[in-house]
Amino acid sequence: MPETKALEKRIFSITNSLSFNELAVDIFHFQYRNNPVYHQFVDLLGVNPSAIRHDTEIPFLPIEFFKDQKVCSGEFEPETIFTSSGTSGQVNSQHYIKSLNLYEQSFVTQFTQQFGAPDNFVLLALLPSYLEREGSSLVYMVEKLIGLTRDPSSGFYLHNYEQLAQVLNNLKKPSKKVLLIGVTYALLDLAETYPIHFPKLILMETGGMKGKRKELLRTEMHDILKAAFGIENVCSEYGMTELLSQAYSLKDGVFEHPPWMKVMIRDMNDPLTLLDNGKTGGMNIIDLANLYSCSFIATKDLGRKIDDRSFEMLGRYDNSDVRGCNLMIS
Repeated sequence: MPETKALEKRIFSITNSLSFNELAVDIFHFQYRNNPVYHQFVDLLGVNPSAIRHDTEIPFLPIEFFKDQKVCSGEFEPETIFTSSGTSGQVNSQHYIKSLNLYEQSFVTQFTQQFGAPDNFVLLALLPSYLEREGSSLVYMVEKLIGLTRDPSSGFYLHNYEQLAQVLNNLKKPSKKVLLIGVTYALLDLAETYPIHFPKLILMETGGMKGKRKELLRTEMHDILKAAFGIENVCSEYGMTELLSQAYSLKDGVFEHPPWMKVMIRDMNDPLTLLDNGKTGGMNIIDLANLYSCSFIATKDLGRKIDDRSFEMLGRYDNSDVRGCNLMIS
């Protein structure tokens, strides 16, 4: 459709809050017209779509809808379906993907903006919980980034910690930057069994404990990893099945999101009320790359907005599902 192609082109050319707001409102109207689930939700709230003029007025769809509804904007045959992780007996979310190219453009652009071109890296991945199931958007992203490094040392590791430790030791001298991304519990396992002094290593944790280890404060967990690898900071990745964009923290648990993404904090007792910067509440996320599903999602994460580009993720609502994101309270 010509309309959607024009919207796609605008996503990654956002330069300021005005262009973000204009595109967010346009995508809202597109999704209201073409997404039956979102259309019904907006109508049930009694919102008049024609009155929406600003992104702060747009309704946010509860993330739970991805578990039992087909949240799609327009009719299409999906190129793939991403599914959330979860424990046995849980209903997992499903995200129907019309355009993998749009997802790739999102994560490659964001990675490059925040860290540099992938071909400047050796990228190692320790993601056992994700590799052992199908439909992980994180595995898809990391696999593509590994390919873009064009380095034979890049690759995935499952439970072979000894081999990974040997590779890390061998990579201490080469001039390329080395990034190790891992699910949090597996990185802690590696740190305990094969601590390596590697001050230049970029270490990125994601995914939390997955029920494999006792939950720790983020500061505790980061201190363990910093001591084991002799590094000054631990990076973190924030993403989820229902989104096509990520936010990264380079240190201290402060995440920065790309220009086509926005975080708003809602009052936990009055979910239609947004809170000021510095206040803790539920995280609403606008992800304009989610053009063909829903770009306006009310998550079950707790957070605190610092400014227009950064936020802290502080944990999960009580009794909410354990998911593929960091669960530690900082």
